[in-house]
Amino acid sequence: MSDTRVRVEALADEFAEDARRLAAELSLPQGGDADFALQLGPLGLQCQDLEPGAGGAVRVDFVGGAAAHRRLYGGGSGQMIAKAVGIQPGVRPSILDATAGLGRDAFVLAQLGCSLTLIERQPLMAALLADGLCRGLLDADVALIIGRMRLLPGDAIGLMRAWPEEPPQVIYLDPMFPHRDKSALVKKEMRVFRALVGGDDDAPALLEAALALATHRVVVKRPRKAPCVAGATPGYALEGKSSRFDVYPKKSLKP
Repeated sequence: MSDTRVRVEALADEFAEDARRLAAELSLPQGGDADFALQLGPLGLQCQDLEPGAGGAVRVDFVGGAAAHRRLYGGGSGQMIAKAVGIQPGVRPSILDATAGLGRDAFVLAQLGCSLTLIERQPLMAALLADGLCRGLLDADVALIIGRMRLLPGDAIGLMRAWPEEPPQVIYLDPMFPHRDKSALVKKEMRVFRALVGGDDDAPALLEAALALATHRVVVKRPRKAPCVAGATPGYALEGKSSRFDVYPKKSLKP
């Protein structure tokens, strides 16, 4: 988290005990000057940028908003991400999302019928994601989708190198592109990511570990014009308007 200061807050008295517990778990203060506040309230857990003029809070919501719109109108298995991971008639690969973030891409893939393991190494991001998953299980429309997702907080490289289970068929990576120009950080989520996570400077090691573990393919999401992650050369790429998917095939996915 570098020098970013974060405190934990309860937005109402009824959340005070949970806030104290969370602060202890994350070794964060509940007062003092801070750049961000991790807030517990009636809508769940959220991260609020405390900079003057900052936008609204960031939280994980699989039930409403953008997630609901994409679930209902997102294009199904015709989406580029679905093609990248190898979804096709009769094929729903097991997927490890080793850079889960807010879980949005994982939710899309789980909605399409894939079983997902999510790894998030930044403890605050993992807490936000865990909260969103728990709230999603309470909604009848998305509980079945959330049931296909499990979260493993921790370092993805270490976890992949010592993977104790059956290897995933596909590993999906979306490492933070190490671009420091603040003018590019348009979305409020990106400011939170940059401040809390920084750039994934170990992306080459992440890719190497993923290629060693995945049985069928590794997929790396990149900004459309960004260079490939250093290391192995992708077999091919699927390119969209703002991003692309570099695909590293190992074995064909078959029904």
